[in-house]
Amino acid sequence: MINKEFDSLIDLVTTFTDEQTCIDHLTELRWKGNVVSPFDETSKVYVCKGNKYKCKNTGKYFNVKTATMFDNTKIKLQKWFMAIYLITSHKKGISSLQLSRDIKVTQKTAWFMLQRIRVCFGIDNDSENLTGEVEADETYVGGKNKNRHLNKKVKNSQGRSTKDKTAVVGLVQRQSKLIANKVVDVKEGTITEIVAKSVDLSAKR
Repeated sequence: MINKEFDSLIDLVTTFTDEQTCIDHLTELRWKGNVVSPFDETSKVYVCKGNKYKCKNTGKYFNVKTATMFDNTKIKLQKWFMAIYLITSHKKGISSLQLSRDIKVTQKTAWFMLQRIRVCFGIDNDSENLTGEVEADETYVGGKNKNRHLNKKVKNSQGRSTKDKTAVVGLVQRQSKLIANKVVDVKEGTITEIVAKSVDLSAKR
């Protein structure tokens, strides 16, 4: 595992300086010098250009990422290796927002990577996570500013402003549990992080 092979994230990054270095490392980890077709383990394999291989029996092309968590993504392997290191090193887990900041990708990409790595490594999100049909909504808690006493009114707090109210995101499992989270804002990234932490991958929207 990557987090056991390196003492720090800096050590990992200085070792895997480019995509080819990562490919070579993954190839050794996966096949140990004996490339096996993911489509037919008994087939002869031809080595092609561009780090590609061809399965003789099926005629299909593949590479070291085929049929792995890295398959069909444009994310560089160095980013994947960094994510694996960080996720498996944090015993209490890491949010997609934090991961996006650490490896310099969008929050959406970090969430996608986080889910794939969790599934691959058997990392359980939370046994109390919501399952089945789950609905999410946002609301603001607090009285209307116009009804407050003059000395308690908040300036520029009309509309969706949270200056005079507390923003809350609620997640409801049909006919079951409710999870409410106080948040600083209701932006997409904030809500997505809460959903990723609180809702099981098997849940329906």
